[in-house]
Amino acid sequence: MSPQLRNTMPPSVLPLQAQSLTKAYQGHVALRELSLNLVPGERVALLGPNGAGKSTLMQLLTGLFAPDSGSIQIMGHDLRYAAPRALAHLGVVFQQPALDLDLSVQANLRFHTDLHGLPRALADQRIHEGLEGLGLLPNLRQPCRALSGGNRRKIELVRALLHRPAVLLMDEATVGLDPASRVQLLQAVQDLQSAQGVATLWATHLVEEVAHADRVIVLHKGHMRHEGRVGDLLADTGQADLQSAFLSLTRA
Repeated sequence: MSPQLRNTMPPSVLPLQAQSLTKAYQGHVALRELSLNLVPGERVALLGPNGAGKSTLMQLLTGLFAPDSGSIQIMGHDLRYAAPRALAHLGVVFQQPALDLDLSVQANLRFHTDLHGLPRALADQRIHEGLEGLGLLPNLRQPCRALSGGNRRKIELVRALLHRPAVLLMDEATVGLDPASRVQLLQAVQDLQSAQGVATLWATHLVEEVAHADRVIVLHKGHMRHEGRVGDLLADTGQADLQSAFLSLTRA
């Protein structure tokens, strides 16, 4: 997708609008009538236990699967009918690592910018800026295999933002990271999001990762159980801490 096709929507268009999404697999409903909107610069945490429907929602939002019913619009483009235009505004860090470990950091990132049609000079400028912002510029020509798990995730974050998307999806991105690397990745997302104004949906089952979100959505067995600020979650459940509030909404 050419960069000239991006950023053409009026400012009133929301980065992400998902309406009444339902998805079932072999008779099992994984997601039922879920609606979600993101506004520019907003950080939304999608919190739910394993099997809540988080991965299903991410698969629908990224176009990997189509919903049985409902609609998804990214910057005003309907994902069902205008997928290339919609996905051009989307950046994703998947739960499973998605780097070619035998290629250098630079080669991995250039491959992404080539897919999005960025001119090489602009691509290299953004690659340098992204890596420098996370202290990873010295690793530019190293093979990704030589990096730690936390730094590989940071490279994937830089890659997801190179084409300046309106929406960033983080799908359980801290799985397998040690606590220090998890904190570093959370901070990196916050810093880059503030700098670029991207709307972020952060899917996680870890309560400690949602404390600094602007809004929290609790998902359980395909149903949205709560949507609101962190303080609202505590007030609505009558609990004193996030862990207790989360358990009260997702207890069998």
